[in-house]
Order: sequence, then C-alpha cells, then structure tokens
Amino acid sequence: MADAYIYDAVRTPRGKGKKDGSLHEITALSLASQVLEALRDRNDLDTSRVDDVILGCVTPIGEQGADIARTAVLAAGWAQTTAGVQVNRFCASGLEAVNMATAKVKSGEADFAVGGGIEAMSRVPMSSDGGAWPIDPSAAIAAYFAPQGVSADMIATKYGFSRDDVDAYAVESHKRAARAWAEGRFSKSVVAVKDQLGLVRLDHDETIRPTTDMQSLGGLNPSFAMMGEMAFDAVIGQRYPEVERVNHVHTPGNSSGIVDGSAGVLIGTLEAGKALGLKPRAKILGGASIGSEPSIMLTGPEYVTRKLLGKLGMTTADIDLWELNEAFAAVVLRYMQALDIDHAKMNVNGGGISMGHPLGATGAMITGIALDELERSNQSTALITLCIGGGMGTATVIERV
Repeated sequence: MADAYIYDAVRTPRGKGKKDGSLHEITALSLASQVLEALRDRNDLDTSRVDDVILGCVTPIGEQGADIARTAVLAAGWAQTTAGVQVNRFCASGLEAVNMATAKVKSGEADFAVGGGIEAMSRVPMSSDGGAWPIDPSAAIAAYFAPQGVSADMIATKYGFSRDDVDAYAVESHKRAARAWAEGRFSKSVVAVKDQLGLVRLDHDETIRPTTDMQSLGGLNPSFAMMGEMAFDAVIGQRYPEVERVNHVHTPGNSSGIVDGSAGVLIGTLEAGKALGLKPRAKILGGASIGSEPSIMLTGPEYVTRKLLGKLGMTTADIDLWELNEAFAAVVLRYMQALDIDHAKMNVNGGGISMGHPLGATGAMITGIALDELERSNQSTALITLCIGGGMGTATVIERV
C-alpha cells in the first residue's frame, strides 16, 4: 500500500444560499469547475496525470444531477482521460470523497485523485431529490424517524445543553470566523468566484456576523418546536423514554447556514508528486465511516473518531486540532463532552454556524481549513469529522509534512 499525500486544497467562499445570495446566479457546474481550474493553475498540473475526480453532492438533481464530477472535469478544460464520479453520504459527502480518493491512491488504482464536493443550495433546494426514509413507513417507523433538528434538540436535552449553551457556542463561532478572515487565515485556499464575464462575484464567506451576541440570538424562536409538537417529539421519545420531554433549543442562529460552495483536495503518491515537481503538504493517515443510532442521528462523530483512532493506534491526546462540522451547536458540544476535547482546539476558525454548510462540499472544505491551520500554527495532526443524516459518521486524520 502506498502512502497518500495532500498536495493542495482549495475552496470557493460560501455564499448565502438564497436568491439574494452573491452566488445564486452561478451554477453548480461553474462552482465545481472553477475549483478544478484553480487546482490545475496553482500547481501547473498536468491533468492527464490525475486519474479521477470524486465530488460529493447531496442533492444530485436538475443542474446538479447525473455525474456532475465528470461534467466539471470537461467544463474546466481538464484532460478528457480524467474520470469523474459523484458520491452521496449526506453531510459527509465531501469528506467521503476525500477518503475515496485516498483509497484509490493507497491501493495503486490512482497516482493522483481529487476528492471534493459541490452544493448550490440557492439553486437546488435541500431535499428536492426526495428519498424513502422519511416517507416510507417500512423504513421510518422501524428507525423512529425524526427530522434532524428534532434530533439535535434531543441531543441537547439528553446531554444537558441549555439554550444559553448553544447560543454561546454560536457567538464564539462567529467571533472565530471573523477573526480568521481578518487575520488572513483563509487566504491561502479560498479562490474568488467569477461570473461568465470574468468579474468577481464573491471573494469571502458571506454569512459571518461579527456582531452576533447573546441578546440578538436570544430573540430567535426555536426552529423545530412545531415539528416536535406535531408528532416527532413523541416519536423520538419512544426511542429515548428516559427523556421526559424534548427541550427545543436550536434556532437559525445556532444551526448551520444554507449556503453555496465547492471545494477540492488534490491527493497523490509521493512518487507521482516528485515526477511533477510538487511538494506534499500533509500525509493522510487514515479515514473511516460508521453507522450510529438513526433516530438521534447526529452522534456518529464520537463513534467514528473512536474507531479511527483505534485503527491508527492513536488517542485523542495525539490530535492537535479538531474540525467537526457545526451542523447544530449541540452536536459539537456533545462531541467535546464525550471525548473530553478542549474547545480551544475545536473549530478554531469557526464553522458551519458562522460560515454555512454547503452539504456536499463541507467535508472537503474543512479538510483544507484544518491543513492551513496546521501550517499556520506549526502543529502536526488534525482530525476532521462530520455528523450525517440517517445516523452515520465519517472521519479522517491528517499529519502535516
């Protein structure tokens, strides 16, 4: 088995995922192809040497449908010999793409591969592709299906996180993201998105609110209380009867934002990199995915972290930086509680609450963010992970070269 190395990681800024967002007029194909163009141009990359491009996409329908990875390869002017494939592991699709690219490189199937993702949520609404799990009784009843927001509120209730706790976490996310941009921590990897005329449409993450405070968040109503009252508190309560009632604490202010964005990570062997004069930035030590209880749904990161660290013969003490997608504040709070992780090492540059969660791309985005931060802070190892719909977790450990 060959070792797999990261040679570069780029991402677009994240644009507000609504019709008035700066990236609304930019297609998913354009977002994905601009990332591939940047990977090629930044590294003077002979794209005929890249065997495959793997892109996560959670809503593969309409203009994001079919195999958008292959279409993006061609639209970006890459060599036609480079293959492309779209994958969907819900919120972890971008990290799953990174792990799949890594596996191809390690196995010898590929000398170079790109793992990344795309989601234009302002143009292709979340859940517009449907799915059996919420609506087919044979699946929904057996798994005690509840919407993710109700699951997040159950996590907060079961593990003792109040509305103040989740709001305070959200305030800190915005502060950290604003500081990261002010200090240029993202400048190494963010590529400005341009329109068809070559004009810059967005060069920064659009949803950060540096002035966010407890007072402004405290005025927001819970997002999932009505869903809970209609049926789903009772449903998830059957799975967790030890909880007397669900305390609905999550709002738009302490949950991940809907945004547009794309990302790509260039992965290859050491020998392939030397042949093209490229210098590796990090070694990928390993990756893993796991299934977890599907009703509470969002606790998978804890279990996949334990699984992966065990496989690698590592402990939490061996990890310098942690990146867990901020799908909901309680998800991160529970993860830190379960693994006894210092908040000073977790999502040090903010996350999905402040900058948004472009579903299929987030995993690849935070991989690049973790790598940049390792280099900036002169640290060694990072663990990247995400919670996933349906009860799963995916994780990856990288080590700076």
